Amino acid sequence: MPRRLILMRHAKSSWKHPGLFDHARPLNSRGRSSAEALGGWLRERGYLPDQALVSDAVRTQETWERLGLDAPMELREDLYHADTATLLAALREATGDCVLMLGHNPGLGDFALNLTDRAPAHPRFEDFPTGATLVADFEIDDWAKLSPGTGQALDFVIPRELLEDGETPA
Repeated sequence: MPRRLILMRHAKSSWKHPGLFDHARPLNSRGRSSAEALGGWLRERGYLPDQALVSDAVRTQETWERLGLDAPMELREDLYHADTATLLAALREATGDCVLMLGHNPGLGDFALNLTDRAPAHPRFEDFPTGATLVADFEIDDWAKLSPGTGQALDFVIPRELLEDGETPA
């Protein structure tokens, strides 16, 4: 059975508290709306993870909570500002058939570029903005067998595409 990855960058975070450590920054109002919209998009398309690997930063945890998905979630300290090698190692430890990995740039965007055989035809894929979400399938039966460049990109979305123009974030 093939494996599916949902690779997501956290939603937009708040910079209201300048003394707050980066790790402790929460989402801002647009980020909260975006995370909820992304959760709806995943449910509508049937992209339902059975495992989630989430950076232990506040903004990634809040993004996960606002997605409203029902899957076991593992907080991972190693995913906080992880590079591509660390992300690959973490994913190779996954056990789910459909894994959601939630983290940070620049590592996450680089990882997305390295995972697929062909990048999605989307103008924002390479910069992987906040909330960017890639869905890719891999013809492997175990994540331990994952090799870069072998994923087939199925879908890619950014929150701006899901939120109606002019919407006032909650």
